[in-house]
Amino acid sequence: MAEFTLPKNSVVKKGKAHPAPEGASRVKKFKIYRYDPDSGENPRYDTYAIDLDDCGPMVLDALIKIKSEQDSTLTFRRSCREGICGSCAMNLDGKNGLACTTAMEDIKGEIRITPLPHMDVIKDLVPDFTHFYAQYASIQPWLKTVTPPPAGKERLQSPEQRDQLDGLYECILCACCSTSCPSYWWNSDRFLGPAILLQAYRWLADSRDEMTGERLDELEDPFRLYRCHTIMNCANVCPKGLNPAKAIAETKKMIVERAI
Repeated sequence: MAEFTLPKNSVVKKGKAHPAPEGASRVKKFKIYRYDPDSGENPRYDTYAIDLDDCGPMVLDALIKIKSEQDSTLTFRRSCREGICGSCAMNLDGKNGLACTTAMEDIKGEIRITPLPHMDVIKDLVPDFTHFYAQYASIQPWLKTVTPPPAGKERLQSPEQRDQLDGLYECILCACCSTSCPSYWWNSDRFLGPAILLQAYRWLADSRDEMTGERLDELEDPFRLYRCHTIMNCANVCPKGLNPAKAIAETKKMIVERAI
């Protein structure tokens, strides 16, 4: 589980309660983290109650309903609503996940919702991804070659070579895995984290890329790669069912084999 941790020296004050509509027969309560740095106020938890008979089945449905009908100031990210974009990643009852693919019925009792752990908060459930995206850019996530492409043709792969990218290209950069990793919590300034290292291996595993040596040189560092201790939180929370820890292990293996 990736428990949310408040900023240092912060005090959570008593929040506001928003009751369910009168006559609601199936009520679900949500305890939602609220914080606006610009206000100068301490964080708080507000409580909202909704009528399940008048709401969609997913946590994101409830958040949209709360924002539309109870509290328009509630702030969160969302877009595709189909588990493709990763925008609505947050901590749901102690576990990172996507609000759009997490069913309310799968969480018993009151649902506590907080931002992704150990990231600066822009407002409410919206974390600051600036550093995360800078780390992604640092691995140069595009095909790098030195030979000219075949005249008028694409760079081809065999079916077997293409199969090597399965379990890698599906990453949606939601950061659920990286923000559930204790090593990333303590060393995010230098450790790239599970999501970025999975993306790095995606290009190492691509038969068309011709910069394998240079990519491995960039990763071979006590912190950028080797802070991974195979805790497996990353694989446990990935909403796409991917295994970043395996990709990290394969990268380490490539470095060892190159040295032999």
